[in-house]
Amino acid sequence: MTTHILVLHGPNLNLLGTREPAIYGQTTLAQIDTSLKEMASQAGVKLTTFQSNHEGALVDCIQSAAADGVTHVVINAGAYTHTSVAIRDALSALAKPVFEVHLSNVYKREPFRHHSYLSDIAQAVIAGLGAEGYRAAVRSILQQPA
Repeated sequence: MTTHILVLHGPNLNLLGTREPAIYGQTTLAQIDTSLKEMASQAGVKLTTFQSNHEGALVDCIQSAAADGVTHVVINAGAYTHTSVAIRDALSALAKPVFEVHLSNVYKREPFRHHSYLSDIAQAVIAGLGAEGYRAAVRSILQQPA
């Protein structure tokens, strides 16, 4: 089976680089995606990215993932992390390893950010490493036995 990583970015992540850079950093979403695609290409792995501000579009993407040959999901669901049972259920139905990523350390922020609907179904949760968190998730996938 060929590894195919789907990287999902939730709401407001299209604003990276300009949105609250003290919290989220100055790296843009395009820069993150380019970096991840380069990592995957060097490893001979397919990597697809998708960003949406719309919950249903993210759910549709997850539901299409099995037919697209996706073997792993890296997701920063943004605010939907704390609110979306629909995204959780779609990831559960997909039944592929999930890596949850947060740019900031959500546990040092507002209490409502401390709860995730995704963490209990995730293979790993990476928080507080900025854009490096995405690369850490992809590295972890690349290091797993095929």
